[in-house]
Amino acid sequence: MTTHIGLIGGGNITNTHARAARAIPGVDIAAIYGAHPDKTADLCRNYGGTPFSDIERFFMHRPMELVVIGSPSGLHAEHGIKAARHGLHVLSEKPIGISTDRADALIAETEKAGVKLGVIFQDRSKPDVHRLKTFLAKGALGKLILADAQVKWYRPPEYYGNSSWRGTLALDGGGALINQAAHTVDLLLWLMGDVVSVQARMATALHDIEGEDTVIALLEFASGAMGTLVAATSAYPGYPRRIEITGSEGTITLEHDRIIRADLRSPHPELIGNESSDRNQSATSAVVSDVRGHQAILEDFLHAIKTNSRPACDGREGRRSLALIEAIYESARSGNRMPAS
Repeated sequence: MTTHIGLIGGGNITNTHARAARAIPGVDIAAIYGAHPDKTADLCRNYGGTPFSDIERFFMHRPMELVVIGSPSGLHAEHGIKAARHGLHVLSEKPIGISTDRADALIAETEKAGVKLGVIFQDRSKPDVHRLKTFLAKGALGKLILADAQVKWYRPPEYYGNSSWRGTLALDGGGALINQAAHTVDLLLWLMGDVVSVQARMATALHDIEGEDTVIALLEFASGAMGTLVAATSAYPGYPRRIEITGSEGTITLEHDRIIRADLRSPHPELIGNESSDRNQSATSAVVSDVRGHQAILEDFLHAIKTNSRPACDGREGRRSLALIEAIYESARSGNRMPAS
């Protein structure tokens, strides 16, 4: 049975979604909506589907059972709500919205319509990340003590200058934190559990943008563990993302989605896998060359629709990282420690 999907956005990430969809047997790209007709037409020529520059006509296109949203972040909730009202399942790029109020409106609308809502946090599907999650979930690292996450990336001036939405408050919601570091915030919550309070500072140190390009946050987890998060698009030339987690039984280091060190009291050789690492050069480029993570999330979402089960990251789960991002922003703006839940 063929599943017909629609893609919303028409830009770089929609190209990623199209390649991921085409890699899945039984999936047909029915339609693509984008604000730039030439780009949308090119995508349809390459991957199939009917091009639309009118979003209302796009939503009425049939057959189409679900949409994958890759529009600017400030439009995710709006587009998702419209899709739900047309009876379409919704799989949204991160973040689910640029405010928890918008996220809540989207969650409520999809629940009212009886359609599935998922959020694309593809890093959860990476083999070593999943292996680390399993290891932590069974308590093998002992009492969690410290988490250190570094997203010290670089984006050149033209990354922002050639875009009408990146780095803007209205359509990006901010800068390095809500855009580049959103995946890492999600992983910290997924691996370590809830954060109860934050203390943060941010700056626009290098780029001419409304949002921030440099953030530092101190995190207090519900477990009693402490954490740090550094997020930047100002760190030339850009370095692989690194997450280091320390527990009473040792320390595990994840870099570029690979476990590169496991310094443990008891050996666990099964932690170090042989799978090839993520080939995306995220530290220095927004271009996605390796779509395996997106493909895995889309396959999971299709399974959730077919079996009427919960997606790997549904709307409420996707909201958690947004709530923490909001708290970090509020702390940085006010100078105060803020509750995060």
